[in-house]
Amino acid sequence: MQTRGVIYIHSSPPAVCPHVEWAIGRVLGSNSVKLGWSPQEVERGNMRAERPWAGDPGMAADVAKALAQWNMLRFEVTEEPSPGIDGTRIMHVPGRGLYRAAMGAGGGVMIAEDRIRALLATTTGNEALRSGLDQLLGLEWDRDLEPYRQAGGGEEQSWLSQVSL
Repeated sequence: MQTRGVIYIHSSPPAVCPHVEWAIGRVLGSNSVKLGWSPQEVERGNMRAERPWAGDPGMAADVAKALAQWNMLRFEVTEEPSPGIDGTRIMHVPGRGLYRAAMGAGGGVMIAEDRIRALLATTTGNEALRSGLDQLLGLEWDRDLEPYRQAGGGEEQSWLSQVSL
């Protein structure tokens, strides 16, 4: 059983780009991963790239782990749901680290019932609840990454259902 997803490198220093390609290649089992790097307009001097992938379920986590060793990278890795397995969305922002959530077929973050119950049991007041929900949804990661997502030279981001391999 295979699944697919997309790797978005939103921001990478040029010197790190070959290492990013090697790391992705190692996880995907290919010695010749080449990304179509282009300038990242939001962060001058840095590069951006994206690449669809196909592989075993759970591979998004392996890709994210390989990329997270360079803490200056801004990236996202997505994985489509497959039979019996939720999709995954993983984001990394420097200084904030990794955020991982289950993702539904429509691309939305899904929060497990037990996490919502725990939040409700440990918060008092609307602000604490709002802050906790924002954390569960990865709002701070999204806020940080949104300008980078839009800085693709007018290109529309290719979300999971639009990926063709």
